[in-house]
Amino acid sequence: MRILLAEDDRIIADGLVRTLRKSGYAVDHVATGSDADTALMGQQFDLLILDLGLPKLSGIEVLKRLRARKSPLPVLILTAQDAVEERVRGLDAGADDYLTKPFALPELEARVRALTRRGTGNSTRVDFGPLLYDQVDRVARLNGQVVDLSARELGLLEILLLRAGRLVGKEQLVDHLCGWGEEVSTNAIEVYVHRLRKKLEPGGVKITTVRGLGYCLEKPDGGH
Repeated sequence: MRILLAEDDRIIADGLVRTLRKSGYAVDHVATGSDADTALMGQQFDLLILDLGLPKLSGIEVLKRLRARKSPLPVLILTAQDAVEERVRGLDAGADDYLTKPFALPELEARVRALTRRGTGNSTRVDFGPLLYDQVDRVARLNGQVVDLSARELGLLEILLLRAGRLVGKEQLVDHLCGWGEEVSTNAIEVYVHRLRKKLEPGGVKITTVRGLGYCLEKPDGGH
């Protein structure tokens, strides 16, 4: 799950990035509205967390441009405590939810999960043979047992499940697992795949490597 955070307050942004990455999300951060608009036009995200008081281009304008492009991307806006009119403008412009500053990080995480659930049409479970993955709670169960996975392993499993039956290249995995400013090599991807394989294969789920091309998730019977 990839999130774009548009927030010009460095302290708030750093705290949000750390918290969300710890929860297993890939987070990209921009500090201006123009950078947010550029990122949204050029890359795919699963959620936008948008401060309305951005420099260069206001958050409202970023939101209006996003909706003018017919994007259904879920948007959580951040506003000042007393900015009632601003919140109304944001919701009218197409935001899905808002959070007033200052806010508690657990509340933000709960709202992120709720918007993620809404963005998937309430279909948050992915069933793959003996493997069950909940995209919102970010929990994987294999043959009914919770699989202990790191944040990177969860992100890797997520993209392999969502593209089950298709090859996923190493560069695609790097893009999915990492936000800007994070350094993860293709060699590190091999390590994550190895660790995930060791946890899944005893339960009957296989990660196939196609040398030079990528990886593919397979059910126990070899079907997709």
